[in-house]
Amino acid sequence: MRQQEKKRRSIGIRGQLMWFLCLICLLLLGMFWFLSTQLLEPLYTKHIQKQLTEEADLIVTKMDEAIASGTTLSYWAFGGIKVTNEEFFSQLGSEIYSGGELSSFCVDISDATLRTIKKYENLSYCSLHQKSFPDTLDDDAFYSTARQVRQYCRENGEFARVLPAAKPSAYNQLVVGRMTSDGAYTVLVSTTLMHVSEAGTVLSTVLPLAAALIFAFSMSAAWLFSEWFTKPLRQLSGAARQVAQGNYAVHVETRRNDELGDLAEDFNHMAKEVQRASQMQRDLLANVSHDLRTPLTLIKGYAETVRDITGDDKAHRDEQMNIIVDEADRLTALVSSVMELSKVTSGAEKCEKVHFDMAQLCDEVSERYDAICTQNGWQLRLELPEEELPVYADPNMMQRALHNLLGNAMHHIGADGVFVLRAEKCAEGVRVEVEDHGPGIAADDLPYIFDRYYRSRSDAGRQGTGLGLSITKAIFQQHGFRFGVQSTVGKGTTFWFLMTSR
Repeated sequence: MRQQEKKRRSIGIRGQLMWFLCLICLLLLGMFWFLSTQLLEPLYTKHIQKQLTEEADLIVTKMDEAIASGTTLSYWAFGGIKVTNEEFFSQLGSEIYSGGELSSFCVDISDATLRTIKKYENLSYCSLHQKSFPDTLDDDAFYSTARQVRQYCRENGEFARVLPAAKPSAYNQLVVGRMTSDGAYTVLVSTTLMHVSEAGTVLSTVLPLAAALIFAFSMSAAWLFSEWFTKPLRQLSGAARQVAQGNYAVHVETRRNDELGDLAEDFNHMAKEVQRASQMQRDLLANVSHDLRTPLTLIKGYAETVRDITGDDKAHRDEQMNIIVDEADRLTALVSSVMELSKVTSGAEKCEKVHFDMAQLCDEVSERYDAICTQNGWQLRLELPEEELPVYADPNMMQRALHNLLGNAMHHIGADGVFVLRAEKCAEGVRVEVEDHGPGIAADDLPYIFDRYYRSRSDAGRQGTGLGLSITKAIFQQHGFRFGVQSTVGKGTTFWFLMTSR
C-alpha cells in the first residue's frame, strides 16, 4: 500500500527529466530575452562609441600634426568670409571615408567662434544639425543644435553622449566630442542608432514566436529523450519485480555502452548469482537434512536395539554404543562446522590482526600431524625457508585455515602417502601452499570447490561435513587475501593463498 501511495506521489524519473529539460529551455529563453532586450542596446552603443572615438582621435591627431607643422587650417576673412585649407580637408576626408569602419556618420569641425569650418555629412538625417529642439535642457541632457553641442564640448572637454531623436520618425544619435591640443578647434563625430532600434523592434516581434517554437521543440525533444533514457530503467524495474516473484532466470537485454548498460549487466549477473544462491540454499537444506537425518536415525536405531534386544550381551552392547558415540560425534562436528561457518561469514567473529612469523606457525601446525602420520604410514613434508616469513593476520584464523586445508589433503592423500605444506616469500608477501598427490579435481568442479556442502564426484561417499573449505574461504575473504586451487586429475591438487605483511 505504501509503495502504491509513493508511486502516486512521485512523478518518476521521466517526469523529472521532462521538468528539468523544460526548465533549462525556459532559462535559456529568459537569458536570450534578457540579452536581446536589455543588453543589446548598451553593447551596441558601446561598440559604436568605440568606433566614433577612434574616428575623432584620428581627426584630432591629423589636425594637431598640421597645426604643429605651421599649416593654417582656416581663418575668417574681412566681412565674415570663411577661408579653409581645402587641400588639407580634402585629404582628411579621403582618410575618413577610406579608413574607418563606419558607413554612416557625420563629422562637424568648428573653431573657437562655434561656427562650422568643415562638415562631412554621410547621414540621411542628422539630429546634430537640426533646430527642432528647445534651446535649453536640464543638466543631464544635451543642447539640441550643433552650435550648442560645440559649446558643451568646449566647456566640458571630451564627451560621449546620446542625442535624443529630433522628431518621432527619427532615431537617437550618438555624439563623441574632442578638441585639438591648442583648443582652437572642436571635432564632433556622430552616427545614428537606428540599427539597434530596428534590431530591437525585429527581436520584439520575432521573439514570442521563436520562444513558442523553441519551447514546443524542447518539449518534444524532452519527451523523446526521457522515453529513450528511462526505457532500460523500466526494463530493470520489470525484471526486478520478476526476481521478487521468484523468477531468477530473468535477463535484461541492453545494447547501451554507458552506465545504464553497466547497470543492466550487473543486474543480470546479480540475477544469476541469486539463482545460484537459491539453488545452493535448496541443496543446503537437502544436504543438511540428509547429514542430520543419517546420524540421528543411527543413534535412535542402535539405542532402541540396546534397549530392546542386546540386553546383557556386553560385546554387542559395547559395539552398538560405540556406533552411537561415533554418530553423536559426527553430528556434533556437523553442528560445530555450521556454527563456525555462520560466525565467520556473518562477521560475528572478528579477525584480530597482529604481526607474526608464518614459518613458525606452519611448523607448529605440522607437529599436530606427526602422530596420525606415524599411525597411518603417511608423511607431511614441510618446505619452509631458513628466514622468517613476517605476515599481518589473525594467527588463530590462519591456524584454523591450515588445519582445514591439511585435513582436506589427508582425505585425498595419494598412493605415496605424501602431502606437503609449503611457504615462501613472494612479491605480495608470503605464498602458502598445501599439496596432495591424490586423484585431483575435475575442471568442471574447480569453480565450486569452495562452496558450502559442495562435493565433487570423486568425493561421493566420503565422510566429512563439507564445510571446511567454505570456512577457509570465509577466513581468506575476511583478511582480503587472494586464494585459489590448481589441480590435475590423477596427479593431485594444490591449494594456495597469498598473505600480506601489513
